[in-house]
Amino acid sequence: MYKELSKFSAATICEALGNVGFLPSAIKPIAKEMKVCGPAYTVQTMPRDNILLHRAYAYAQAGDVLIASCSGFYEAGYWGDLMSLGAKTKGINGLVIDACVRDADDIEAMGFPVFSRGLCIRGTSNHGDGTLNEPIIIGDVRINSGDIIIGDRDGVVVVPQNRIEETIEKATAREAKEERTRAELRKGRVSIDIYGWREKFGW
Repeated sequence: MYKELSKFSAATICEALGNVGFLPSAIKPIAKEMKVCGPAYTVQTMPRDNILLHRAYAYAQAGDVLIASCSGFYEAGYWGDLMSLGAKTKGINGLVIDACVRDADDIEAMGFPVFSRGLCIRGTSNHGDGTLNEPIIIGDVRINSGDIIIGDRDGVVVVPQNRIEETIEKATAREAKEERTRAELRKGRVSIDIYGWREKFGW
């Protein structure tokens, strides 16, 4: 059912959730056309350590989206082209990471969706501390494995498993409403009239 969510933009999903579930705005796709949707496979790494990410793509199922918190340490390239190739070959749908990555040109060329805070050439260590498939927190959002991750150029939003059907219904209704608004705009009406604000505020 989660695949139904992929028809909507991240912004529409965020609105359907009541403007909650959005990750920090600094987390964006490394290439503007990248989109991602799928069940979360959660990763918690220690600062500047990426071995849990190697384990994550090895253990995750095809269709999963790896989503990683790196304990607030951003200045390292936790993920690169080789890991992207391994994950893509396994059928992983993408990576969302609250930190930086590197090898952006090669990742973009292979078409593996990666959402990050930016790019950083600094390498990482391989001590292996952290957790897999346990709840993580990114920004103000608690993310559980199996929650649905939706990301596009605007950003990333998390849909809790128990709100998938509700979110699809509300997103569908919102899109229908917006299409009616577009029809009015094409007729030459302006938004303050369409929304009734001129009358409400005495403009």
